[in-house]
Amino acid sequence: MARKKALLVGINYYGTDHELNGCINDSENIRNFLVEERGFSPSGHDMVMMSDIPENEGTPFFPTGANIMAAINWLVTRNQPGDILWFSYSGHGGQVRDDDGDRASGFDDTICPVDFSENGQITSKILHRAIVSPMNPECRLTILFDCCHSGSACELPYVFRPDEEGNVNLVDTIKKGVELIRAAGDLLERGFSVSRIDDAKMLLGGATDFFNGLHHRGNEDVDEDGLAPENFEEHWEIEGKDVWMFSGCADNQTSADTSIAGAPTGAMSWAFVRTLRENPEQSYINILQNTREELAQKYSQVPQLSCGGRYDLDQVLVL
Repeated sequence: MARKKALLVGINYYGTDHELNGCINDSENIRNFLVEERGFSPSGHDMVMMSDIPENEGTPFFPTGANIMAAINWLVTRNQPGDILWFSYSGHGGQVRDDDGDRASGFDDTICPVDFSENGQITSKILHRAIVSPMNPECRLTILFDCCHSGSACELPYVFRPDEEGNVNLVDTIKKGVELIRAAGDLLERGFSVSRIDDAKMLLGGATDFFNGLHHRGNEDVDEDGLAPENFEEHWEIEGKDVWMFSGCADNQTSADTSIAGAPTGAMSWAFVRTLRENPEQSYINILQNTREELAQKYSQVPQLSCGGRYDLDQVLVL
């Protein structure tokens, strides 16, 4: 019988300048969804919950960079064909300079462990090598990232490119690029500082990514499902891993921390769970479209779908 394993990470960054409100709630809501709706066991043998609540400090469940990497290794190794895996992360996402030159924006996506200020962020390349590369190719892994700059957080080789039927139109894309340039200018007008310069560079990098995306859109090798190669230097597509990732926004967007029914939560996590609770038997593309529609009522972020190969997006979610 196929085993189901899950790793859920939620970080509120308590007592820091980076504090968030809803990330631990996200993990708890997702755990309830997986157990109640998808047959996952809450046993510590099958499910690991990591958060920065005070009780976890000093234990393997406190989400430092080292602990997260160790938990990821637990999730993706020693699995049998047919096993179903889940990984979700709710917390801060960031970007660092891309040293390979394979990102149009000049930045790689990152996630931010609770100790990122002291020990650094975890880059998309490190995440891919830790999560995807060691996987048994006959297991299926579903990933949910509810954080900023998360579109390429695991560097999966194929991404769904929205078209006129997939929600994001050309005019909206141009407007977002212009907004990023204006925001960078406004930031610099407030005076010089290293942090402002870095923030402005990131905003301008996002705008560059938008407009380069427009330039290359007509030349992309988009298949009939709307999947296009991401063209990472490492050629991850040759791995052929059965991985699917839903992310809260594009690389150049931020992901909202909001409140639903009076409880702080991440907008993406809430919309994803709500969509699947309402209709459990949906295809991957339907989940993406319905999650986007849910978020579009209040938020500007556009959820993304990427995967480990040129897979059929009309197949029903396996979870």
